[in-house]
Amino acid sequence: MAEQVFPTKGNLIQARKFLSISNLGYELLDRKRNILIREMMQMIEDAKSIRGVIEETYIKAYDALQDAHITLGVIDEIVKGVPIENGVNVTYRSVMGVEIPKVSLENTQMGIPYGFYMTNSELDNAYICFNKVKEMTIILAEVENGIFRLATAVKQTQKRANALKNILIPRFEGMVKYISDSLEEKEREDFSRLKVIKVMKKKSND
Repeated sequence: MAEQVFPTKGNLIQARKFLSISNLGYELLDRKRNILIREMMQMIEDAKSIRGVIEETYIKAYDALQDAHITLGVIDEIVKGVPIENGVNVTYRSVMGVEIPKVSLENTQMGIPYGFYMTNSELDNAYICFNKVKEMTIILAEVENGIFRLATAVKQTQKRANALKNILIPRFEGMVKYISDSLEEKEREDFSRLKVIKVMKKKSND
């Protein structure tokens, strides 16, 4: 054994206790890892479907923007009038101790931030399409951030589980075996010694 330990009953009890705790810890970490992986795989499937939809949404939005440019010319000044979005809220839900973000957008009535005199329906359509892009981007950001956090947690959990399985558990198993074998050998020696003493005592009495 690499680690020196005195073969006493107290140390045997302690080693068995640590071994039991290590085995329980490994089981809990393995269970946590499986739950996190299931949650992550579900979110990956969600992300795949969202990416397909958001790609179409972006294409439609940029086509609408191009139509607005064609009919109105450069619309930089008009775009400057569009307010910055401040209605994004982030809350969190816990999955086995991992904080997964929940991103939402305040359900405010969408108004037109520009006048109608120098604009047309193509610009209105582009504005509506890019609002849809904003909504889809928020959903995708939520899912992808959740996947990243879950993947990081799975990696950390796997690392800890491997440390228990490959390092601590074998160490305590070896310690229990070493102490048990040493105590058994000592008991055999004591038994043999007592047997010799009894024989010698019997001979002396005879």
